[in-house]
Amino acid sequence: MADPLVSVIIPNYNYGNSIGQCVDAALDQTYRPIEIIVVDDHSTDDSLAIARQRAVTVLRTARNSGVAVARNMGAAAARGEILFFVDSDVALRPDAIETAVAELRAHPEYGAVCGIYEDEPLIRDSVVEQCRVLQAYCWRMASLGEVSFLFSSLTAIPRRVFDEIGPFNPRLRQTEEVDYGQRMSTRYQIRVTDAVRGRHDDDDKLLPLMRKLFRRARLRVPLFARRRRFAKGFESASRSLAALAALGVLASLPLVVLSPWASLATGALLAVMLAGDAAMYRYVLRRRGPGFLAVFTAVAFATNVAISTGIAVGALQWLVSGRFRRLYDAQWPSTAVPAAPTVTRAPA
Repeated sequence: MADPLVSVIIPNYNYGNSIGQCVDAALDQTYRPIEIIVVDDHSTDDSLAIARQRAVTVLRTARNSGVAVARNMGAAAARGEILFFVDSDVALRPDAIETAVAELRAHPEYGAVCGIYEDEPLIRDSVVEQCRVLQAYCWRMASLGEVSFLFSSLTAIPRRVFDEIGPFNPRLRQTEEVDYGQRMSTRYQIRVTDAVRGRHDDDDKLLPLMRKLFRRARLRVPLFARRRRFAKGFESASRSLAALAALGVLASLPLVVLSPWASLATGALLAVMLAGDAAMYRYVLRRRGPGFLAVFTAVAFATNVAISTGIAVGALQWLVSGRFRRLYDAQWPSTAVPAAPTVTRAPA
């Protein structure tokens, strides 16, 4: 039986620092046959020009519309039996596609095979980025097996499954992969494997990272409220409790000045935060040593505060806004999903 054509779909918006490495890694895969489609979401930097220098197909959205629309446009133009979505800040290992295809062919019950990020960044910009990459690695390693959401930045989906589930919700800009995973997991297994890997160029500044995590946590609330259970994967009960404990630590700090007994509560809350992700802290200690662990713990504390604050704000918004509660309604205007564009194929 002939190997299926794989369509590698790379959405891009202003990732000029990494798009070249991303596309080059896709071109350097051990698997054939593949086609590579870059969908530029109306970038304002030089990333579109960088993509056009490679022997790949390059499309462009009419306006900046979000990664869901870009992925949908790429899927509409794709000819492959398997769609491999990879974000433009990820560089795949050379065998990533070959391994993912083998998994899908061996397990027709899988709706998607998702990979993980390496524990080293694609571009080493700052200690914040090194901490965030280690955190993301540990969370994904803890999620190996079946999950109920999609790691859409590094995932392979059979075309027949994508056509059945439908496109990404074009109204969502931050949590489209959570919505898509929820829809898919009612019919198919979504599997995370550490055999499919890529290196990720993550956020390198703390405040932008915290803002992103805050927004994503807030926007997850309507879906979590509808589902009324924790997701399978890294959004576990213990990790959620750890995030809430970090917020409790922050809230209790002013009381320490008023009463020394309050320091006991602060210490207990900090212990809960560390215990909720104990395997992650042990891994960082083994990998980087105690000095780096201290810095890592501070960054992890900040990200936990951002996540728990986002959940708290989202819960309040869910109580007062019917529109927010309906954020994940299944229907959206058909005009929001792009038709197959006119495509100019780049020379091989």
